[in-house]
Amino acid sequence: MSQHNTQESKPNMTRPLILLTNDDGIDSAGLAAMAAALDPLGDLLIAAPSLQQSGMGRSFPNSNDGRIFERRISFNGQSWDAYAVNASPAQAVQHGIVELADRQPSLVASGINYGENVGVGVTGSGTVGAALEAAGFGIPALAISLEVDPSMHINNDPSVDFSAAIHFTRFFAQKWLAVKCPPDVDVLKIDIPKHATPDTPWQLARLERARCFVPTPPLRRALGDEGRLGYIYDRRIGLDKESDAAVVWSGRVAVTPLQLDITSRVEAQVLHTLLNGDHCDNGNGHHADDAE
Repeated sequence: MSQHNTQESKPNMTRPLILLTNDDGIDSAGLAAMAAALDPLGDLLIAAPSLQQSGMGRSFPNSNDGRIFERRISFNGQSWDAYAVNASPAQAVQHGIVELADRQPSLVASGINYGENVGVGVTGSGTVGAALEAAGFGIPALAISLEVDPSMHINNDPSVDFSAAIHFTRFFAQKWLAVKCPPDVDVLKIDIPKHATPDTPWQLARLERARCFVPTPPLRRALGDEGRLGYIYDRRIGLDKESDAAVVWSGRVAVTPLQLDITSRVEAQVLHTLLNGDHCDNGNGHHADDAE
């Protein structure tokens, strides 16, 4: 069930199938902009959450009923068939791969997200979570985000200029389709600065370890009152000049390779020594070398 634009062409089974999704929902202009970026590269299968799902990470809520509705999305005169799924971003990817696709996707692209996804908090991002879920199927994936004003993070403002994001989405998708991913790279996370142009330089980055989005307490009189946490930016760019946050906030496109294996890279002997050293107890209040 691959998707086509208004040119009513039949799917070419020799062309790559590209699955598109997001966390901003089926009505997001960013999703349609991504379709415009990727349309020249292959057959498109668009399966995105029916509602706004920002912050869902790679979750699989049992409360979602999985209903799927046919939709049509458009961008600058082009339009595509699409599916709105009552699901989280990761669940939408699952439905796309195991239920809607007529063949294995060659690439999964998640985005274009309203707002950059930077720092170790990206595990909470539905945009990144969807890409990681695709990687779990062994499919190369992109997670693309565009820096916008925080007031636009969840309102899908159609006035946002996606031209640079379209350029870089197509650029990195072409590269990712043409090469075999290194064994320890499952997802390319692409963060595009607000004022980027197609000439903006890009740079490889790592995740910023400092918290970039700091939660703030809700304003309420009683705990039983409705109260959602807010957040503020913490733009301490100088903490790590090679981090994704520093790169994108300094006006360059940040390209961060991610992998599914989140096992710590600490040397096993170092950790073994720490856990078995004289200063450690064995879990019941006794040191490991205490005599019985």
